[in-house]
Parts: sequence; structure tokens; C-alpha cells
Amino acid sequence: MLEISGATAQSNPSSGSFNYPQTRKTDQTDEYHGTKVADPYRWLEDDRSAETGAWVKAQNAVTFGYLEQIPYRKQLEKRLEQIINYPRYSAPGRKGDWFYFYKNDGLQNQSVLYRQKGLNGAPEVVIDPNKLAADGTTRLTSFNLSKDGRYAAYALSKAGSDWQEIYVMDMQTLKSLPDKLEWVKFTGAAWQGDGFYYSRYDKPAAGQELSSKNEFMKVYFHRRGTAQSADELIYEDKTHPLRYFFSQTTEDERFLILNISEGTDGSEIWYKDAQSGDKSFKRLFEGFKYNYTVIDNVGDQLLAYHNNGAPNYKVSKVDPKTGAMTDFVGEKPEKLDHANTAGGKLFVNYLKDVTSRIYVYDLAGKLENEVQLPGLGTVGGFGGEKDDQFVFYTFTSFTFPPTIYRYDIATKKTTLFRAPEVDFKPTDYETKQVFFKSKDGTRVPMFLTYHKGLKLDGTNPTMLYGYGGFNVSLTPGFSALLIPFLEQGGIYASVNLRGGSEYGETWHEQGMKLKKQNVFDDCIAAAEYLIARKYTSPQKLALRGGSNGGLLVGAVINQRPDLFRVAIPQVGVMDMLRFHKFTVGWGWVSDYGSSDNADEFKAIYAYSPIHNIKAGINYPATMITTADHDDRVVPAHSFKYAATLQELYKGPNPALIRIETNSGHGASNTKKNIETMADIYAFTLWNMGVKGLKESKE
Repeated sequence: MLEISGATAQSNPSSGSFNYPQTRKTDQTDEYHGTKVADPYRWLEDDRSAETGAWVKAQNAVTFGYLEQIPYRKQLEKRLEQIINYPRYSAPGRKGDWFYFYKNDGLQNQSVLYRQKGLNGAPEVVIDPNKLAADGTTRLTSFNLSKDGRYAAYALSKAGSDWQEIYVMDMQTLKSLPDKLEWVKFTGAAWQGDGFYYSRYDKPAAGQELSSKNEFMKVYFHRRGTAQSADELIYEDKTHPLRYFFSQTTEDERFLILNISEGTDGSEIWYKDAQSGDKSFKRLFEGFKYNYTVIDNVGDQLLAYHNNGAPNYKVSKVDPKTGAMTDFVGEKPEKLDHANTAGGKLFVNYLKDVTSRIYVYDLAGKLENEVQLPGLGTVGGFGGEKDDQFVFYTFTSFTFPPTIYRYDIATKKTTLFRAPEVDFKPTDYETKQVFFKSKDGTRVPMFLTYHKGLKLDGTNPTMLYGYGGFNVSLTPGFSALLIPFLEQGGIYASVNLRGGSEYGETWHEQGMKLKKQNVFDDCIAAAEYLIARKYTSPQKLALRGGSNGGLLVGAVINQRPDLFRVAIPQVGVMDMLRFHKFTVGWGWVSDYGSSDNADEFKAIYAYSPIHNIKAGINYPATMITTADHDDRVVPAHSFKYAATLQELYKGPNPALIRIETNSGHGASNTKKNIETMADIYAFTLWNMGVKGLKESKE
């Protein structure tokens, strides 16, 4: 049984005395390639057991007892509510005469899907997820209209889980049909005729829905108005259980594209041509050395975005019958981040030092013009249908709230469509990009955002945020929830570590597998830069990251705890020896490597957060965050990490774990997001010695 000793926190969070729950240890030991590794907290992997439940309750009692003693915690929460309480819109998307968009009034737990006839029509609610669960944790995760716009397949997720259920709506009546598809994960709905393709798993064993390994994904075709049991099996692979299958159809529904991947890197593409009469799949691109994405077709040809022979990516035209490829948009020194078609044009988004540049090509591959953007930042959008006369895009940066623009294809002119009204003055803040040298001399970029008039005296509370993996770019973007930290004189530092895709596949590869240590070296160099330039000091520096970024935090504070006062590892991958044994963790082997491989085990074991916590080290004040419905990075990672840190660290700083309920890999609603951020800021500022808050605009 779990032994609970002192399940409430000390009355003063500055006292440096902590009564953590005593976590039971076992004699579990595993051998990896001749190395024996203890795993005494293996039992915490069973997150549905009564013993684990009692442990979670006891840990939360300590954590929330501590947080409740911070005098300005509720004040921060109130300010976060104020700052996020403004209407937030998505860019509209057109289908026939209708424009569809999402809107959140401000504090709604979920954004609502609306539509209106024409740009001046009266909006009407299509789906309001806020009415689907009393606690507001049911999310609308996808919405896919049929080609004629008559029907839509939409997916819902409950309590933050990756599992979804797909339903069908009649768009004339806005009523849902009886269709209900279960055990769906990581898929869309690709319409063709009177139904759509989707991917699903077999039903997991009872009680293991959120932790068991997801294997043997299959592709089905669902015909509208029929039961799931009648769905036609389109594709399965009985010899490769650990593969993803994602279906898409071209806009004219002629081509069915099957995207196959073995993880987060590398793909294989198969296709069917509805005009050929051949019902079998044919391979378009062999896997899994390169990444391929089919954008759309131009007649008999397919446009594909890929990095075969082009580390910075390019767009090629492909003849599916022969496999012959010709360059459509060739490789450039900048990374081609993504490309969309709309209105008979191809819109190409490049990253130049992590900021967007948009170029327009005709469908013969001729460059027409560059779209003039409002400034340096991040752009999303420029997608649509072939007969669109204009498209929308959203521009944002750290101090530039997401603003929607309309781009007229014929005149090439941009006009403002919708600007948000946020309770802060962007002109009071500034963002600058700096570059620093990592351990091996690599030049690494970082964005710094802060209130104008900042003094470089080493006293500024600073939040260093990084990710560094899975080909993901950390591009500039606005978050209203960042403003309260900046109002307290804080600096937000977003570092573009290797392992991401900011500079193409080469940048990604330098942070993968046996080279993963480069990512941690980059982060350490970022911290050293901030300290050396007197933006901050070790007493005022926090390190934060989520998921793969949680791994980053855990690894870096093991290696250089002296650089940081606070550490916030969120939903992190902390047990690098066993991550591939849960849900879809196997899909990360392409980026991390695996403990099943002797050379990769050696590299992983050297930085795995749980396995490198050592006694006698003065760790930063640490608050781990996770959630009970996280079936992406199962909470066992954070549970075992917290138990190990509490066991081995005997210093004065807190080592707490905050476990959210009815939430998943990300906050399952607005309220939980606000509460979590308020606790992160309160914990961070308090442990930096901030005793009271500065006045903020109310």
C-alpha cells in the first residue's frame, strides 16, 4: 500500500521544508545490452490503480497547499482572465456560398464553429462544444465538409484525450445523423462521393484505453448513413504494427492519397486514381528516408512538397503513372515551410531566420509575386479551392495579436479583414532576435520579448522556452497569457534549438538520435548568453518546455542546474528507456532512437531525465505538470520523474508535481489553461524572490 506522510504542504512556501508523500519502491531491474537499470517506481505506470490514485491525490495536496500560500496567485489568475477575455476568430474558409469560422467570445472554454452566407451574412452556430460537457472539456477537433458542402464529418474529443469520435452532420438542417465512429485517433475524414476515408484502431482492452500501445492502424471507408460495423476496410498492414496511415483526397476527389509513416519522420505515399478503374493502391514515393506531402493535383499530375535531394524542401510535379518528377519550385537557401493551392495559384511559405515570407506561383511553376506582410512574424492560411477569387491569412508575432487579412488573387492586394482588440499596448513592448554560438560553434537564433526600457542589470525575471525536436519550428506567435509575465518586468526568450525545422532537414538531423545532446547544448548556451549579456542571472532564470520540451527541461537541469532558479517540465518524455511501450510512443523512435538498439541506448541513457537525477546536486525549484487524460505522453513519465527527484534531492528548493484532472497533453479548456498558467507564473516569480506584483492595467 502507498504510505502517505505529510500530505499537506508546509504553511510557508519559503521555509525550504517539504513533507512529500513517501513513494513505495520495488526491486524492479531491467538489463539493457549488459547494463542493469533499476526502475523502482514501475508501479506508477499503472495510472488507473487505486495505489497510483492515492499517490496522485497526496502529491496534489502538497503542490496545491504550496501554491495556495503564494499571496498573488489569485491576482495572477484574475489578470490572465482579463487579458484573454477578448473575441478571438479564425480566418474564414469558403465552401460554396458559405463562409465557416471559429470564434471564442473570450472566456468560453471552447471555440464555437459558425457559418454565414457571404461575408456580410448573419452568423449562425454550427457546433458549440461548450454545450456538450458540463465542465467544458469536450473539444471539436476536426470538421471536414463534403465536396458539395451538403454534409460534414466532425470529430469530438473528451477530457483532453487523443481518442476521438466522428459524427456526420446534414448541413441543410444542421442536425447530426445517427453515424458514430469510435476508436479514432490521428486522422481526418477524406470525402469521396457519399462517404469518407478515415483511420482507426481496434478497441483497446477495458481499463487500458489511455495507456496501452496503439498498434495496427487500419483505413476504412464509411458510407454516410450506415453503421461503423458496415465500414469497408480499405488498407491494413499485418506485418508492420507500428505505422500510421492518413488518407486524403484531392479537391476534385479523383485521387485518393495514402500517407504512411513509421513515426514522426519519413513517409511513404500510395495512391488510387478513380479515373483509371484500378481499385488497387500503387506506390508513388518509397519510404521512409524522406518526407513527402501531396498538395493537390493539376490535371493528371500531382504536386508534392518534399525533401528528397533538397534538405530545405522543394515542390515537384509528379506523374503518378511513371513516377517521373520535375521541379516546380526548386530548393532555396531558406527552408520551404509549407505550400497551399487556392484560386489557381500555389502559395509558398518560406522561413528566413524563423520568420515567414510568402511567394505566389502560377500552376505552370512561374513565380508571380511576393505577398507584402505587415512585418516579421508568422503566417498561416492562403489555402482554399480552385475557384476562389480571394483567400485569407493570419499574421502574428510575439507582440502582434493574430490579425486576419484578405488577399485578392487578381489584384495581388492585401486588405485588413479583422483585427483583435487586446487589453495591452503593443507599442509598450519590443521583440528582438539575437544569435549566439552553441558548444560546437553552431549559430543559434533566439527571440527576446520584453517591456521597452529594459535595463541589462541581471535582475530581470526571464522565462527561457524551448522545444528542439520532431522537425517542429518555434516561430513567433502571440499569446495573451504571456502578457502578465511581461507586465512584471519579465523577459520571454524563445530559443530555436536544433532538432526543429527552422533551417531545414539538416537542422533537424543535428538534433536527432545520437546527436540529441546538441539540443541540450544549444539550450545551455542560450542560458549562458542571457546571463553573460546581463538580461538575467541564474537567480532569475526559469526554463520551461512541454512534451519533447519537457524532456529538454529535465535533461538540461540535470546537466547544468547551476544556470536556473526555476524549472517547469510540462507533460515531458522523462523515461527515455520505456517511452516506446505506451500508446503512440513508438512513433518517436524515428527522432529519439530506441533503448532496444545498443548504440542508441547508450546515447539515450546518458541524458534520460529520470536516469540522470543525482543526489548531492542543488536542483532548481521544480514544478512538473501533467494530466490524467494525457494519452500522448502518458503521465507515468512525470510520476516516476517526480518520485525520483523527491527521493534524491534533499536541498531547500521545492520539487512538486501538479496533476490536472479531465485534461490531456494540452489544457482541455480555457479555464484549465488559465489556472495552469497562473500557477506556473506564481511558482516561478515566488521562487525568484518576487514578494509582490507590480500594478498592471485593469
